[in-house]
Amino acid sequence: MDNFTYHRATLDDLDALTETRIRTLRAANNLPDTAEMPEVRENTREYYRSALADGSHVAYLVYDGNEVVGTGGVVFYSLIPMCSLTTGKAAYIQNMYTHPDYRRRGIAWKTLDLLVGEVRGRGLISVALEATDMGKPLYEKYGFTTLDCEMRLEF
Repeated sequence: MDNFTYHRATLDDLDALTETRIRTLRAANNLPDTAEMPEVRENTREYYRSALADGSHVAYLVYDGNEVVGTGGVVFYSLIPMCSLTTGKAAYIQNMYTHPDYRRRGIAWKTLDLLVGEVRGRGLISVALEATDMGKPLYEKYGFTTLDCEMRLEF
């Protein structure tokens, strides 16, 4: 049986979080392993520095020994209250990633479960995420449903 360590990230983990975010973006966007994205890297590090400090982001790193093999995070934010979100408090899961050599071993499920626990622990009644084709079966099995009412305008 695998013996992975699930670590709730702190400010001491900025390097690992930043690197796993870059890996996640490469995988999600079908980019080569050599894609550097220096501006994204710099802004990601600053995002984590601020969001971990103020509690608006919780992330988990999954280790096999000293190697990071998975990650996931949840962003907490506020919207104007509405019928389906009466408090206006919302959460969004992002940056779910498992190294290809470690997939299908329960890492994503356990990470997702930890993140959902963080959301429930703050008294929220729902959480959203954007699923890749690869991740969608996992999220559906966990109980997520697809919404088709959101729209986006890109500039």
